[in-house]
Amino acid sequence: MNQMTSVTPLGPSAMLKKQAASVEFRNVTKRYGSVTAVDSVSFVIEPGQLVTLLGPSGCGKTTTLRMIAGLEMASAGQILIGGRDVTNLSAADRDVSMVFQSYALFPHMSVLENVAYGPTVQGASKKDAVAMAMEKLSLVGLTGLEKRAPSELSGGQQQRVAVARALVLEPQVLLFDEPLSNLDAKLRRRVREDIRELQQNLNLTVAYVTHDQEEALAVSDRIIVMSNARIAQTGTPRELYEEPADLFVADFIGDANILTGAVVDLAGPQAHVQIDRLRIELPHRGVMKGPVKLAVRPDAIFLDETMAQPNAVSGTVRKASYLGTQIEYEVESPIGELFVVQYGRKEPIAPGTPVAISFALQRGVAIIPGA
Repeated sequence: MNQMTSVTPLGPSAMLKKQAASVEFRNVTKRYGSVTAVDSVSFVIEPGQLVTLLGPSGCGKTTTLRMIAGLEMASAGQILIGGRDVTNLSAADRDVSMVFQSYALFPHMSVLENVAYGPTVQGASKKDAVAMAMEKLSLVGLTGLEKRAPSELSGGQQQRVAVARALVLEPQVLLFDEPLSNLDAKLRRRVREDIRELQQNLNLTVAYVTHDQEEALAVSDRIIVMSNARIAQTGTPRELYEEPADLFVADFIGDANILTGAVVDLAGPQAHVQIDRLRIELPHRGVMKGPVKLAVRPDAIFLDETMAQPNAVSGTVRKASYLGTQIEYEVESPIGELFVVQYGRKEPIAPGTPVAISFALQRGVAIIPGA
């Protein structure tokens, strides 16, 4: 998949100086017979950025990643890497490396042999291949484990071997296909931090596929949300979370309560929105007067069991779940059934308790355009 132009090993400082490459899709489509897996998709991954392709199963994200790699060929459109048109080039001619979901390590080879395999196949001498492999194993923190078989490693260590094997050919672009799906929750957090740190330290251009919203928010410079073979929205993690473009993105990126309100007045960039007894001011995001949908994040809802807040919506706690760092509630109210999260509270509000409901207006509440 990666064409090696030199057998001289590069140290970390040299890799830091290596020019990162951009990735660009121009109206790219992929069809399998009558099925369109990717439908006229356009985007740019800037050099040195980690961009995540995020979406539910079947949305086209993995097919898009495989087209960057050259493992699938586009049916229409143009793909450029570092400004060079690679649309019709094979995987071997694209200078990219991919870390697969299964890691795809050779079970009969040692860790060192797995990582040195690529340079060896590309024509490096055994001495140079070993030197390159040892350096990349050091980069990912596996020095001392060179002689072990993959079966003797933990899941996180196997993942690092797969990353070292992808890095050893020093690609212009590094691709990850659901790299953490085989790891438990605690290990996923640690390994995603390792991947992000490595990407930033080495100034790598990375395209990263996942269906896990939390993972995408944690590692990405930008996120491309895909739905039904098309791009639903592109933006920074904060933009997608706080300013969803439509109902799908609002519901898919984190949890959101989708509520109905009405814009009663517009004043410059702000809209005055009425939701039952609540009257709030929000960026209007291009909507006009009349009914609107709002995305309200669970931690942007305040519950007051003293019922002291004026002009609040009245509700009743139906369910409370203690989760250590947070308490989750299901609350019945005139504006709908609400999912609410409270942090830092030790004792939950008891089910059946009447509560006054209000919103945090500085974050977590947004009008959804076009909904």
